[in-house]
Amino acid sequence: MKTVDLLMEELKLSVDELAGRTTLDAQRVAAIVDGRWLPSPAERALLATALNWPIDDISWGHTMNPRNVRYHRFGLKEDFS
Repeated sequence: MKTVDLLMEELKLSVDELAGRTTLDAQRVAAIVDGRWLPSPAERALLATALNWPIDDISWGHTMNPRNVRYHRFGLKEDFS
């Protein structure tokens, strides 16, 4: 099982290139790749076809950058002044 971002890296595809292979907006594709948006079944089918990978072999779950989790828990500690 692979994530969309890993498949894109292996295929050397950018977000814009992947969006161009589908009918999806580049911002939506970026949100899916970043794990901020869970794609609908139709969006999953479009992306799997564009990536030439079986839909059931792609991990579609939400992901979160650990740095963001820490930020949301404790706030930003740096002094920017």
